[in-house]
Amino acid sequence: MNETVPVQMREPSDELVCLSDLDLLRLRARVAAELKKRGLALNVGQVAESLAIATYNATPGRANLQPAPTGTQNVDALSRRGDRYSIKGVLDARKTGTVYPDREDPDKQLFEYLIVVRIDADWQLVALYEFDWKTFCEVRSWDRRIRTLARATQIMPRV
Repeated sequence: MNETVPVQMREPSDELVCLSDLDLLRLRARVAAELKKRGLALNVGQVAESLAIATYNATPGRANLQPAPTGTQNVDALSRRGDRYSIKGVLDARKTGTVYPDREDPDKQLFEYLIVVRIDADWQLVALYEFDWKTFCEVRSWDRRIRTLARATQIMPRV
């Protein structure tokens, strides 16, 4: 008789509180090494980029994106049409990265679109916003005044 028995899952945090500080740090190092080995995101910025690209690629009417080559300044993803996307993550009111103007030409367009990815403490996608270059230039202080997100196109959750 092949009968499956449901397994009672415990919250991982229940077991973590039993670890010593040193054991917890060692576990963190092992998890980071495994994430790297699997090619998974290690930080909030990388998670935001992965979530944005996956969401755009799964949303009809949105550009299909692919990651930009590593080290590309101010650009994190490219569309099939050649549009450049800068992706910034926001977690607990903290943002990843800053967009700096070109040193030689402060008015130079650095990308076509900025995507702002809001994630929660569990690194789950909360919302996704898109600014075109023109709107971004008008609200460059978005990191100081969250109300400027109202000027963006809200991609997710759909309103």
